[in-house]
Amino acid sequence: MTRFRRAVTDAVFFHATSIRKKLQASYTVIILLMLILPVTTIASSLLQSARYDRMIASVSKTNRLNQVVKTKISNELWDVVAGNKKFEDGNQYEIIEEINDGLADIMATTEVKGNRQLLEVAGRAVKTLTSYVDRLGDQMRDRYPVVENEAILDEIRGVAALISDILQDFIVLEIESAERTNEHIKTTVWVLAVLQIFTVVCVTAFSVFAQRSVSQSINRPIAVLERLSTRIASGDLSARAETPHVKELDNLTENLNIMAEKITELIEANVREQRNLQKSELKALQAQITPHFLYNTLDTIIWLAEGHQYDQVIDVTRSFSDFFRISLSKGKEWITVAEEIAHVESYLKIQKIRYRDILDYSIQCEPTMLDRPMLKLLLQPLVENALYHGIKSKRGRGVLAVRGWRERGTFCFSVTDNGIGITEDRLAEIRAKIDGQDDPETLNDVYGLYNVSKRLQLYYSDEARLEIESEYRAGTVVTLRMPEAAGGV
Repeated sequence: MTRFRRAVTDAVFFHATSIRKKLQASYTVIILLMLILPVTTIASSLLQSARYDRMIASVSKTNRLNQVVKTKISNELWDVVAGNKKFEDGNQYEIIEEINDGLADIMATTEVKGNRQLLEVAGRAVKTLTSYVDRLGDQMRDRYPVVENEAILDEIRGVAALISDILQDFIVLEIESAERTNEHIKTTVWVLAVLQIFTVVCVTAFSVFAQRSVSQSINRPIAVLERLSTRIASGDLSARAETPHVKELDNLTENLNIMAEKITELIEANVREQRNLQKSELKALQAQITPHFLYNTLDTIIWLAEGHQYDQVIDVTRSFSDFFRISLSKGKEWITVAEEIAHVESYLKIQKIRYRDILDYSIQCEPTMLDRPMLKLLLQPLVENALYHGIKSKRGRGVLAVRGWRERGTFCFSVTDNGIGITEDRLAEIRAKIDGQDDPETLNDVYGLYNVSKRLQLYYSDEARLEIESEYRAGTVVTLRMPEAAGGV
């Protein structure tokens, strides 16, 4: 049953595809799974926050309008009745217009049907208030007794008190709606958290499945080749085979005869192949640096956008684009010193925004070096190491300096920080790990330094070296030295 299920899954997802297409399909599914939930979370958060903000704004506007209703209209008309000003000179109609405009503004942002009905009742009460004001104006013009004018004023005060009570009830209902919205937001956060965990589990399970499927696709043809090579290797290497005069086998036979004669060349070729394999492994190790920086930078862009810091969003995004453009470099291993410096500067610009309270940096490089070639992605791992293991581990502001200079036909680069530094025992341990032959998977704490050191050895041989000097609680200096003329862009 398990074999049948695996066969069906392979047929549905990986049927008649190359290894390259299998990997592309796997990455596409993983990326989609990882993107769907964050996008949903962001959209939901924005919608809920906007709704909550509207409710709070309505409460604030209603409270201010309530103060106008309770005091302003009554005081204005009292001055008229008391004879302090003429009815025609009073601002009572402007105040009523202000009340109507306020009710209309609040109505435009109110979504709950019951709350809107309450505002409509307040609007009708304002119309009643207006009719009483009109009546008071008529009485004032007809010179009614003060007693009758005060009676109308009492009616106006009563209507104003009614409108105030309605507005107060509206405030209470809006606060209750805001509380329900807040509870809904909390529930949504928990649901999204559970979905995030579920998504991670699904992505992990799918990744394991994809890895096994691709591994089987590679191992099966390799096993066939291994059996064939074993039969050849079991024979006498001094023996020769005659050409079978079969078109498909002639070249193979000739190649087998040549292979038997040139075993030394094959060994050397194998050594070169192993070196290439090490380079590939180091590229994979190098790629492990990128994901956490990607996630952190995207998080930075999100909280800058949420804070309406749009200029910084543009700066971070532009630096992010430059960073990956130079990282990819159209597949080239060699870039100019100027591009390497620009790559580090893009990285530090992003980190400066994230750690503006603890990070200052400077970059200096001799101009005569800028157009010369060098192996790419050597400085950024050192800068990242200085930031995360040096500056972030100390209290207070840290300073990170990158410098490039020439010295007796050699390119020299240094990354200096005034971070926490390294104890003597720990420094000796780091140097031993970098110079050793340990499995990279066991070097999580120094894999950036290890990666740079090994790439220097592979591409520059023994002519290049990585030097680390540090004093605990004072800082660290990491220096690269490499031949000036090695490589090419």
